[in-house]
Parts: sequence; structure tokens; C-alpha cells
Amino acid sequence: MKIGTMKRGFLTGGCLVLTGLLLEWGIGSVPWESLAWPVNGFLLAIFLLIIVSIHFFRKKIKFFRFLSTREAAIPALVFVVVLTIVMGLTRQMFWPFVLSYVYLAVILGLVILKTSPFTNLFHLGFFIAMTTAALGSADVQRLKMMATVGVAESRAFTLENIVKDLPFSIELQRFVMETYDNGTPKRFASEIRVLTRSEKAILKTVEVNKPVGVNGWKIYQNGYDTKMGARSRISILELVRDPWQPAVYVGIFMMLVGAFLMIFSNIPLKKTMKAVRSHPKKAFFFGVLVIFVFFLVHHFMPILHSKTLVPALQSAWFVPHIIAYMSAYTLMGTATVIALYRLATNTDSTTEDTLVGIGIALITVGMLFGALWAKEAWGHYWSWDPKETWAAITWLMYLVYLHYRQMPRHNPRVARWMLLVAFALLQMCWWGIKFLPGAQGVSVHTYTV
Repeated sequence: MKIGTMKRGFLTGGCLVLTGLLLEWGIGSVPWESLAWPVNGFLLAIFLLIIVSIHFFRKKIKFFRFLSTREAAIPALVFVVVLTIVMGLTRQMFWPFVLSYVYLAVILGLVILKTSPFTNLFHLGFFIAMTTAALGSADVQRLKMMATVGVAESRAFTLENIVKDLPFSIELQRFVMETYDNGTPKRFASEIRVLTRSEKAILKTVEVNKPVGVNGWKIYQNGYDTKMGARSRISILELVRDPWQPAVYVGIFMMLVGAFLMIFSNIPLKKTMKAVRSHPKKAFFFGVLVIFVFFLVHHFMPILHSKTLVPALQSAWFVPHIIAYMSAYTLMGTATVIALYRLATNTDSTTEDTLVGIGIALITVGMLFGALWAKEAWGHYWSWDPKETWAAITWLMYLVYLHYRQMPRHNPRVARWMLLVAFALLQMCWWGIKFLPGAQGVSVHTYTV
């Protein structure tokens, strides 16, 4: 017996959006600052209890059973995609957006309980990373300090210019800067002396992509006096304290392991070898198509050809991050070409599913490598930067496609149109955001210093 329909899923999502709009109108924006510890810990416990209770009573309540089905998951993903696009364009995190993500987290939690967590490592990691990062964001402290040569400073400022006292002081010993031949910065760093309350002096060098940890805080190189350049006697440091980081990292690394398992499980070696022997001409043209798309991707990534990388790009994460995305874009581009051919000829195959299955895993790897890199470079793994927002939109849309294709009674033509929409969103993530007015001057992915 069919538990639910897509109509029920869209109706549920629509009710959540309406509820969110009423909350936005009634109480205003989401009060993130009021969710600091211990409130967020209490909310997490309640949230987990609700999911377990829904799972426990699923046999008695039909709607609860429906929540762990694809008929619920696909509309939930669609709403999240649409609302993330709205959030990406307006840069406003509003109630409908938050409620849709909470709903998706509930569905994700129920899917995990319905199956074995050990065979569902990716979903479990996604659930842990998403919930702990969202709830823990209220406890993250981000401060700016203007360190001056020879002056010990123990105060820093919030984004609202509120003064905060630190459990240590920082004295800038020397500012170091290296440049390329054209004068652009190649490397800049601060040699600092940190004095803790126990009178212990610590000498460290802070530079981009190489933060320093002191008493639960991470110190990041943020900027300098650009007018003075290499002769700068001040250094702008950013100090970050993130008590929920270990939990988020557990989720991220579980997702990475799950993504690599997805890659290997989706590679059809036996089927491919059989197809090559049976249809060598088709295999040859397919190989040529993949190589052609790869070189197109390579050509339209000018950052790969730059000989003057800014300090933010000089990281061990750069190569694996770019390789993962290049490979993913190649597979997604190839799948799109095949989808267009299938739409034109009105034929069906599972080739696109295999390519997208591997591609979405590679996008996941690239996105998570980027999150770890961002934490190392800027002190946050996710900030809803325009580039990050559209990466999430693309990732979610491809998940919509894969989940829809796995439904027994799906429409192949509808699925292929979904694939074309996903590829269009990928173009926006890749190079289209630079044309959005809302992304001008705010994206850290412009790599200005």
C-alpha cells in the first residue's frame, strides 16, 4: 500500500512556508543570538526526542510513516532548493528557510533510524554536521583585533564594535610580507607574542591558512595596513572560538567517508568492460565526449592557470578541492549532454544516473574540502557566502534528481528536465554569481586582500 503521495509532501512543505511567513510577520527575524548554550543543547535534546518519538509511533500514525519516504523527501528538498535560492538572492535567512531545513533534518533523522546507521554513514554525517553547525552557531565568537608592533593588547571587538576582554594578550613583533613581481601579495604573516594569564609567553607566526590556537581560541591573519604594505606596523587579526567545532567535524568526516564509498560503489567496472567489448564505437564516442567536456571545464577555470595566486589560495586543500569539482563538473556536463540526446530521441537509460551518482559524491567531497579549507583560512566552515549558497543549491538539486529517479513510478522525461535545471544551477554556482548584484563586494571567493 502506498503510504503517501508527492502532493502530500508539497502540501506539508507549503504549510511550513506559510507558518514561516506568519512567524516572520509576527515576531520578526530568527533570533539566533538567543539560542546560545544551554538553550541550544536543550533544543537539540528535544529535537532528537521528537525524531525518536515519530519513529517509535510510525506504525500507528500514517503521517509519521509518510515522513520517512521519498514522497516526503523529494518535496522537502525542492522547497529547500527554492528557499535557498531566495535566501541566496536576498541574503536574508528568514523563517520559511529555517523551518524547511528543520523539516528536512527531521526526514533525514527518520531515514537514519529506519535503516542501519553503519550502512547509511553519509546521511548520519550530514545530520550531525547540519544540526550541530546550525545550533552551535550561536556560541561562535568572532572578534577583530588591531595588533600594533611593540604594544600588548588584550581587548578585541565584535562585529557590532563591542569591546571584549581576552584571557591573553597579543603583541605584534613583526609584520612580514612577500610580493609577486607585479606587486600583488604572495604571502603576509604576523610574528606575535602571546602572553597568557599564567604569565606564559608564546611566540607564534600567524598567516593566511595557518591559524594559531591559544586557550580554545584560533587566531587568524585577517589583514594589514594596505597603504604601508610590507612596511605595515599593524596587523588585523581575527579571533574565533567555536566550542561545537569537534561535533561538526565528526559529521563532516563521516560525510567524506560516505562520499568516497558512494564513488566506489557507483563505478560499474564489470558493466563498463562488458559495454566496451559489446559496443566499442559507442564506448569510444563516450570517452571522447568525457575528454572534451573535461577540457572545456579546464579551460573555463582560469584560476588553474594563474601564476599569482593570492595567499588564501595557497593551501594544501586547493588541489584536491579543485580536482574534485573539475571531475564532478565533467561528469555532470557529460550527463547533461546524454540527457539532451535522450530527450530528443525519447529513449531511456541509466547512464546519467551512474554519472550523476559519482558526480554528486565528488561535489560533496569538493564542498567538504572547501568547508575544511574555509575553517583553516577564515575561521568558518560555512558562512552562506554567495558561492557557498549556490554550491548548496546545486548539490541539493542533484539530490532531488537522484531521489526522483529511484522512485518506482517516475517519469524519465521529467527526470531529465530536472537534470537540465540542476546543470543550469551549476552554471550559476560556477561562474554566474559574479553577475549577481547581491554578490558584489561581499564574497570571500573574490580573494581580495
